[in-house]
Amino acid sequence: MRVIDSHTAGEPTRVIISGGPDLGTAPIVERLKILADQHDEVRRSVILEPRGSDALVGALLCPANDPTCLTGVIFFNNVGYLGMCGHGAMGVVVTLAWLGCIESGSLRLETPSGIVRATLNGQNEVTIENVPSYRFRCDVEVEVEGLGLVKGDVVWGGNWFFLTDVSPKPLKLSFERELIEAAQNIKQALIEAGITGEGGAEIDHIELTSAPNATDANCRNFVLCPGGAYDRSPCGTGTSAKLACLAEDGLLAPDEEWVQESVIGSRFTARYKRDSASKIIPSITGRAYVCADATLIRQNEDPFRHGIFESPI
Repeated sequence: MRVIDSHTAGEPTRVIISGGPDLGTAPIVERLKILADQHDEVRRSVILEPRGSDALVGALLCPANDPTCLTGVIFFNNVGYLGMCGHGAMGVVVTLAWLGCIESGSLRLETPSGIVRATLNGQNEVTIENVPSYRFRCDVEVEVEGLGLVKGDVVWGGNWFFLTDVSPKPLKLSFERELIEAAQNIKQALIEAGITGEGGAEIDHIELTSAPNATDANCRNFVLCPGGAYDRSPCGTGTSAKLACLAEDGLLAPDEEWVQESVIGSRFTARYKRDSASKIIPSITGRAYVCADATLIRQNEDPFRHGIFESPI
């Protein structure tokens, strides 16, 4: 498989350009299911060691059903599949530019969560207009091991998030282990308490927030993604979820700029417009850089050609 690697604000994306499976022409949500059910070894071989890492997000390009979209995109990570990925969408756009498929300007990507509009502002800067985002539940309380009573919001930003400002340590990279453990405990407590997103959907992203380190930023976050890896970027869908809360609380006006800082100090600049009384359309701007153009090789005799993982007994 030929892949292009990039990073967006520090978070890596690996785009499959060729050599992936033929998923047919069904709606993209159904093609995601075909990929998961019949070709999951592709995800594992691309993302898992020895070729990948837990922090890596993959993106498979496929023909779009919507004729207004340049391409369809299915995102995945070390444990499964994502409806949308903000930093990954930026990585896809910069990759398409690297390949000469697009120049500066606007395009549309078809994802399982919906159509994402993107604009390549220059060689490396991308703005994505995300799917409609909204807060589903406010001030949810849950008892968490090591933290006590934790209050937060359940929010859709293209993935399901639990946002809270409760943290055992400052949001600094030096406290990575403590922050991961706290976020994992919050996620487990939500499961045990039966707290979900709309329709019983699993809340698979935990976002801890605090005041920023930089004086010209508005907020700092630490986002734990499915699979136990933290987001090096400020997280596009996580920033969208944050904007949804700010909008509903009347703390951020439409088109007002919001600078979201990640745990490593990288940043996204965000704005929103109203979609309805309860939903917003977030726009997230970040910078992505191509860092590798490679061919992944899977030899039949290689015992780890499909990645290193624990097989079910």
